[in-house]
Amino acid sequence: MNHAIKINGIHKSFGGLHALKGIDLTIEQGEFFALLGPNGAGKSTLISILAGLIKADAGNISVMGFDVVNQYQQARQLLGVVPQELVFDPFFNVREMLRFQAGYFGRGPENDAWVDEVLEGLGLTDKAQTNMRKLSGGMKRRALIAQALAHKPPVIVLDEPTAGVDVELRQMLWEFIKKLNRDGHTIILTTHYLEEAEALCSRVGMMKQGEIVALDSTANLLNKFAGKQLRLTLGDVSLPPGIQALLRTQERGVFTFALDDMAQIEFVLSSLRSANIKVIDMQLNEADLEDVFMSLVGKSSASVSI
Repeated sequence: MNHAIKINGIHKSFGGLHALKGIDLTIEQGEFFALLGPNGAGKSTLISILAGLIKADAGNISVMGFDVVNQYQQARQLLGVVPQELVFDPFFNVREMLRFQAGYFGRGPENDAWVDEVLEGLGLTDKAQTNMRKLSGGMKRRALIAQALAHKPPVIVLDEPTAGVDVELRQMLWEFIKKLNRDGHTIILTTHYLEEAEALCSRVGMMKQGEIVALDSTANLLNKFAGKQLRLTLGDVSLPPGIQALLRTQERGVFTFALDDMAQIEFVLSSLRSANIKVIDMQLNEADLEDVFMSLVGKSSASVSI
């Protein structure tokens, strides 16, 4: 059986920037896979190579056994990509756009039943005859997701599909995508909402500076980095030097500490008492995928995703 996605030794540079540094990755058919990383990690570059929008400097990628360069037509027909940007044809209504999209991949009138299913699944049935220009931003996002699914591809790439959208769309989208995954579609998700990846994806790959720094099942990653986080509301204070090493984040007077064992809780609290710092509020939580992400990837100085 062919892998859904097979990535071998992918390198890509833009001038002096080495964006991808020998990426190797295999995604099996039927997986719900998360590709995570900070802005500038190389996720969008890798997806662009997968979709045939740019060429790698070295290495190769195949979709269901078809090379994305030498067998582009077959590979692209098996792939549906939801981009981050809201790019659409302003001259068609939603149904016309989906029919044209399906037609690009050789799908004719027999595909209309699938188009209807996609429209219903994404809450677009009552907007089917509406011109794309007249849709709200959230509805445009739904339509672009539908466009990527119009030809019923077995492999679906969702590149930040819920960025800036309302809660209703997020819930509706994930219910529909989970159904597609149960029906056998392979899903690859990039997202900055790490709780989505933790709830939806069975396996996770994390990228940093053009390399994969973690690749494992979601459960194994959480187990490997098991721990607790102590969130303290302290106000505008300076922490004692002894507990700075445990600090993970600090925002608006709320300090989050990553702890390996329960004894460190007393260490943090006693250090604060010695410094005459009052604890306004305290929460203790189990580690989640965000903690794993921060441990492996941390903050990136890059501000633009490539």
